Amino acid sequence: MDDVAARRQVAYTPPTKSSALTCYTFRMSTEWHPYFTELYGAEQAPGLAERLEALIAAHGGRRAATTSRALDLSERDALLITYGDQVTAPGEAPLRTLADVCRRHLRGLVGGVHILPFYPWTSDDGFSVVDYRAIDPALGDWADVNALSADFRLMFDGVINHISASSAWFQGFLRDEPRYRDFFVVVEGDPDLSQVVRPRALPLLTAFETAAGRKKVWTTFSADQIDLNAGNPEVLLEIVDVLLGYADQGADFVRLDAIAYLWKEIGTTCIHLPQTHRVIQLLRAVLDVAAPHVALITETNVPHSDNIAYFGDGHNEAQLVYNFALPPLTLHTLRTGDATALSRWAAGLTLPSSAVTFFNFLASHDGIGLNPARGILLQADIDALVQQTLDHGGLISTKHNADGSQSPYEMNISYFDALSDPAGPEPLDLQTARFMAAQAIMLMIVGMPGIYFHSLFGSRGWPEGVQETGRNRTINREKLTRERLEAELSTPGSLRRRVFEAYADLLRARASASAFHPLGGQHVVNAGPAVFAVWRTSPDGASRVLALQNVTATSQIVSPGALGLAGPGHDLLSSAAVEPGEHLTLTPYQTIWLSA
Repeated sequence: MDDVAARRQVAYTPPTKSSALTCYTFRMSTEWHPYFTELYGAEQAPGLAERLEALIAAHGGRRAATTSRALDLSERDALLITYGDQVTAPGEAPLRTLADVCRRHLRGLVGGVHILPFYPWTSDDGFSVVDYRAIDPALGDWADVNALSADFRLMFDGVINHISASSAWFQGFLRDEPRYRDFFVVVEGDPDLSQVVRPRALPLLTAFETAAGRKKVWTTFSADQIDLNAGNPEVLLEIVDVLLGYADQGADFVRLDAIAYLWKEIGTTCIHLPQTHRVIQLLRAVLDVAAPHVALITETNVPHSDNIAYFGDGHNEAQLVYNFALPPLTLHTLRTGDATALSRWAAGLTLPSSAVTFFNFLASHDGIGLNPARGILLQADIDALVQQTLDHGGLISTKHNADGSQSPYEMNISYFDALSDPAGPEPLDLQTARFMAAQAIMLMIVGMPGIYFHSLFGSRGWPEGVQETGRNRTINREKLTRERLEAELSTPGSLRRRVFEAYADLLRARASASAFHPLGGQHVVNAGPAVFAVWRTSPDGASRVLALQNVTATSQIVSPGALGLAGPGHDLLSSAAVEPGEHLTLTPYQTIWLSA
């Protein structure tokens, strides 16, 4: 608890609320003019800047000693990705059950928890938010969230691209209330929208009967998820207020969900528009001033080059970016037993500054995205991943293309099943070793790891859930009773116990070496196609680790000296001593992390 609390300390003294507004109005308002001028025009900028200042002051407006600050991470940091009701117990609020499970099993293993949207919602398992400022009463209350934040750093979702059709905002729009008339994107006539990039094979526009007549509104993701109109400054100010509220409630990270689609301009692709980046820059600047302990993480399931653009110049946009290319690349590597593509890609990873890094993950509540692999893997390799998913009992979700066709967008399957056929003859120990090889790759790559609950606790797919909901993504979203989870974890030889114990060993080893610092260095070395090999170096250069991963089901021999090990080393996982001149035999899917 002390470590978590210490990280939230900031190097400034917040002004009192009574003095804050005066302080900011006269000292800072001009700082916001460029943002508002570019987004809404020079005439509106001064008034909007003053209103933003008042908003910051209302949240205890603070001024950091500097807005150029280091991202506060260490090799101990990893985030658990979980639903608020992932584990339930009779008569107990799910958020309290989750907190107790985390304290019992994860203290010292992960530094934080990403609670997927815990707000009132109507669809998409939480991503159609009714009220950004409330907790779903079926999960608990803000006190439960605050209690969890005492022991773990928390990531909240900023689902600011869209809101539920049942929200007060959209209901006000349907009643034609003046405040909400421009809160959503209304499309008149029949303009050409063929250029718009679609993440799902669903209608882009949905018609609603309002008090002012029938209107077609923009619905990127579903008819229940109404896109907000960021082109209206009133909407942006509401968004800022919501995010500052999250900081007040204990958020250390804010995940900007589907942020690439935020700004709409008919006649464009409506993805990655300059205005979207400018909005993120404004949000970053506001948090740097008002809550400098909060980091932004952008979630943009797009090709790698577009994805990393959300770092901005390395100081002015997201501090972390989801590393979407890693899941399909790792799956391809272990499917083929060939690390060539992964090594080539990892060797080319660059960051625009030492103040930002990747948010690495393999699995999440969503599927395994294919778009990020395009341009890195051959189309034949992507097709093979799709076929393997189908062969292993998974599903494929498609998207609309500009020419009217559809193509695979994501693979819906648990990561364990993606690697090993649940109906196949392979022994469980080999399947587990292959799965843990994938997790080890994720943990050794530069960045902060994000570990989905079902990966950490060794879950397989849930096809029965898909039959219940009719949604492909449900296959990887099964909820568990605490009784079942604890029973399976305590059963010798069970899949959950095998995976969790192996994962705990990896996390402890990673936390023991500052070479795995998320802001440290990375250098990929050539150990042949069967072994993924990377040197990791701490930011101060004092700690170095040669991480080796056999990506095949057969033993492989490597020479640490040939890979740059100049003196004696020891394996962080087995504690075995290693001399640079000896040859190491890596058993099938074995991981070795040599501390130099």
